[in-house]
Formats: sequence, structure tokens, C-alpha cells
Amino acid sequence: MSSIAATPVTHRSVLTIAVPIMLSNVTEPLIGVVNTAVVGQLPDPYYIGAIAVGGLIFAFIFWGFGFLRLSTGGLSAQAKGAGDTVELVAVLWRALAIALAAGVALIVLSPLIERFALSLIGGSEQVREHGATYFRYRIWSAPAALVNFCVMGWFIGQGRTVVTLIVQIFLNVTNMALSMLFVLKLGMTSDGVGLAAVIAEWSAAALGLFVAWRAIVALGARPDARRVFDGARIRQTLGANRDIMIRTVCLVFAFAWFTSRGARAGDLTVAANAVLLQFFEVSAYLIDGFAFASEALVGQAVGARDKPRFWRAIKLTSLWALVVGALCSLLIWLTGPWFIDLMTVNPEVRETAREYLPWAAAAPFLGTVCFQFDGIFVGAMATRDMRNMMIVSLAIYLASWWLLAPAFGNHGLWAALNIFFVARGITFASRLPSIERQAFQSV
Repeated sequence: MSSIAATPVTHRSVLTIAVPIMLSNVTEPLIGVVNTAVVGQLPDPYYIGAIAVGGLIFAFIFWGFGFLRLSTGGLSAQAKGAGDTVELVAVLWRALAIALAAGVALIVLSPLIERFALSLIGGSEQVREHGATYFRYRIWSAPAALVNFCVMGWFIGQGRTVVTLIVQIFLNVTNMALSMLFVLKLGMTSDGVGLAAVIAEWSAAALGLFVAWRAIVALGARPDARRVFDGARIRQTLGANRDIMIRTVCLVFAFAWFTSRGARAGDLTVAANAVLLQFFEVSAYLIDGFAFASEALVGQAVGARDKPRFWRAIKLTSLWALVVGALCSLLIWLTGPWFIDLMTVNPEVRETAREYLPWAAAAPFLGTVCFQFDGIFVGAMATRDMRNMMIVSLAIYLASWWLLAPAFGNHGLWAALNIFFVARGITFASRLPSIERQAFQSV
């Protein structure tokens, strides 16, 4: 019996994995807040726009490469569950090789990315100029940022989320401190914020790799080049990354579509939607902690070939996620008006946001199930099903918008977004029995 099989899945083990991720996620938005506040001390307002534009570009780039964290997490969870320490180490080395290659490619292609992204986003000449300066500095952090995805995914798959919390806090605090130093003390502008990000990412990557090296030494497993560069396993990794990337592109498109349709409805609508989406995003950061827990525990159960553990992991992580999702929805419903007033002083935006608040309040609870299935499918490495069900759900979302928006306007848009969450939950659930059969064929 493997050590994983001998360790029961309990409420405590779920919270041990989920809570550090939740705390880590809560600290992440602080970087944007601090950077905005730092450049807000400069006399010209276009610096804020430049950092916002530059940050948006990297948010899309790094979100697009989120497959590195997800696939590394799923594969490392299965290797740990199987008790295969050689493969556990090989998973990390394979992921790091892909991350470094992708990071270097981003640097090489950065002139093209910069021109395309800035022309697409637009803005004043000063915003584009200083946004480009920020971009040219921060792009050098790309290899380190992708390495961090891999290291964090590797530890999450093993259920060691305290390590990811420590590395993430170190990254965020270093970034914020250096931004304040470079801009407020040394007189730099957007270049200082970009340089701070570069130093912080590389420092965090060094810390993460050091901790990973210590973990590998403790495992007593040496890197096996034949296992790392095994053709079948490389194809499996690349295939999983491709599937997750397509899934992520669909998800990014869904929210970009929501934003663009709201923008076409007018300034008040897009402003109100932006305020309300902040509530949903914060909730998603919290609920995601249990998706990470399901990823680790489900993946370990699949690796250990332990079907009862598989279902208990799904049951307990989903139970906690639904409780937190319901609490988030209730909190938004009860305190939403107060937070709306806190976030905007414009009376018309406040009134408009209140009109659509019920939809925003429903979104965290309705989205909980599909968030959980993301973790379950990654843990089981059912990435093809994950990709296909996301494509189907996106089609249902667009069809819902097409049917509802003409008659109900922004209410129809919000309804379509919530239907998107429900569709993801239903379509993913329909594939779960098949995934169970594939994972435990001989059990």
C-alpha cells in the first residue's frame, strides 16, 4: 500500500491544501493596487494608464500559459499517488524545460507582441509610450514567471501548498517594495515598476527552485534523463498543455466577450459591470482554493489507483467549495450596495450596478461546480474532455447571449454568463463516469 493510500482524505487534509492557496490568491491583486498607488504619486495621470495597459498585456500572456501550472500539478499529483519518485522529479524537469523555452520565445517575439498588443488596446500617445517602456522591462521576467508556474504546480500536486504560499508572498512583497523604492525614492517611472517585476519574479524563481531542489534531495531521487525525455511522456505533457491552453483561450474569450458587449451598451453599463466583476473575481480566488485541493487529492487517488479515495476527495472538496461559494454569494447580496458605493462615487454607476447586483451575487455559487470540475479534470489529467466540454459550454454561452441580449440587454448578458457557468458544470458532470472508468479500468 502506498503512503498516499494509507492516508485518509479528511476535512482537515482538504483545508490544509485549500487555505494556503486562498491566502496566496488574496495577496495577488495587491500588486496591482500598490503599483497603481505608487505611480499615482507622479504628477502626470498617464502613468497610471501605462501601468494598467502593460499589466493587462502580461495578465493575458501569463494567463494563457497557465497550462504549465495546471498540467504540472495534475502529473505530479498522479506520480505522488503512485509512489513514483523518479517520475515525480521528471515531471518537474520536463515542465521547466518547456517553461524556459516558452519564456525565451516570448522575449524573442516581444517586439511583435508589443506592437500588436499596444495597437489593439490603444490609448493616448503618452500611455502607449510609457506602457511600451514597462513592457520592455517586464518581458525579461517571462522565463522566471513561467518557471514559477511549474514549481508552484509541482508543489500543489503534492499537496504542499504552504510552500506556494511562502513563494507567492515573497514574490508579491518583493515586487511591491521594489516598486516603491524605484519610483518614490529613486525617481524612476514606468521603467521602475517594470524592473521591480523582473527582479521579484527572478528572485521568487530562485527561491522556488531552491526549495524544490531541497525536496528532491529529501526524496532521494536523482533526475533520470531517459525518463525526463521519454517520448511518450513528452507527448502526454505537450498534449495536456495544448488541451488546457485551448480551454484557457475559450475562458479568456468568454470574459472578453462579456466586457466588449457591455462596452457597446454604453459607459455606464461597462463601468457597472467592471465593478460587479470585481466581486466575482475575489470570490473566484477564494473558491479556487478547493479546486486546487481537488486537483491534488483526485490526482493522487488516480495515481494510487484508489477509487474510494477518488470519490471521497471529490465529495469533501466540493462540499467545502459549495459552502464557500454560497457564503460569497450571500455576502455579495447583503454587502454589495455598500461596496459599490465604496468603489465608485458616480451616482449613475452606483444605480446601474445595483440594478445588476443580483446576477453578480448568483455568479460565485453557480460557478462553484465548474471551478471544482476544473480541479477534478486536471487531477485526473482528463484534459481532452476538459477542452471539449469548455468548447461546448462556450457555444451555449454565445447562443444564450444571442437569444437573450436583444430582448433583455445587459440583464441578458449577465444571464448568459451565469448560464455559461451552469453549462460547464452540467457538461463536465456528464463526462465524470467516463473519466472514472478510464482512470480505474483494472481496479
